[in-house]
Amino acid sequence: MMGFAAGIEMADMAWEVKCREEDMKQRALENERHAIDDARRAVDEKAQQLKVLANQSALIAGFSMVAFVEINIPQDTSGILLTLFGGAAALVIALMLISTLNATYMLVAILRYDCVAREVPFDEFWRKRCEPDWKMALRTFSYGIPLFMMVVALVAWIVLWDHDCLYYTASIVTVISVTLAVFWFASTQRKWGDFLMMSQARITNRSFSLVPLHVNSPPDDLSSGPMRQMTNGSESSEKSSVESNTSLEASSLAVGTLTKSEEKLKTKPFAGK
Repeated sequence: MMGFAAGIEMADMAWEVKCREEDMKQRALENERHAIDDARRAVDEKAQQLKVLANQSALIAGFSMVAFVEINIPQDTSGILLTLFGGAAALVIALMLISTLNATYMLVAILRYDCVAREVPFDEFWRKRCEPDWKMALRTFSYGIPLFMMVVALVAWIVLWDHDCLYYTASIVTVISVTLAVFWFASTQRKWGDFLMMSQARITNRSFSLVPLHVNSPPDDLSSGPMRQMTNGSESSEKSSVESNTSLEASSLAVGTLTKSEEKLKTKPFAGK
């Protein structure tokens, strides 16, 4: 009987070992799938950003080229005014083309990234190969916007050069253009420029509020000994629970909300606790 019981126990142990090995293989497979999904999501995120930047830059460059080609220039137009217009239009087209070309080349490069093999992590690949060009594309785009508004203001002066209402109409257009350029640098560029040029530009979602813990201090005659140790233990346990909740609730999001795979990865390590 003892030998039979020992045999059953060994069989149970072997079965547990086998189940554990299969569970480890399944977890490794799930982790690999999550890693592939994360890489694909990162590639899609950067691809969308590059597409938006390339399209907007090309659009503004096209508007500047149309204004440069299709404008009717009067014969007696001031040479200084024409020089300023030509230089501003050429600068806008050049800056926007640099932004468009950099974004296009980076888009082609990241779309060739192998999300399955991942010989180099995508974050490292982006930081070393793409981030300098990304910053340059953003800078050239941000510099081209006020220059484009300058082109709009100069077009008004050139088109209305022979009209009697030149000073009134052209001055209104110039004031609007300058106001928009100032607003661009003072509000939009100041708020988002440095943030978008960060290597890890993420939106942090903190949906919690830290409330200081007020623990009633024990009486004077019980301020030492076992009661003091129990109080310190309760303070440390409550503090650790608050910190764990903080780390769970404060999640860094690339765009929008967490996906299902990220929720599993963030909640799964704490499930057994």
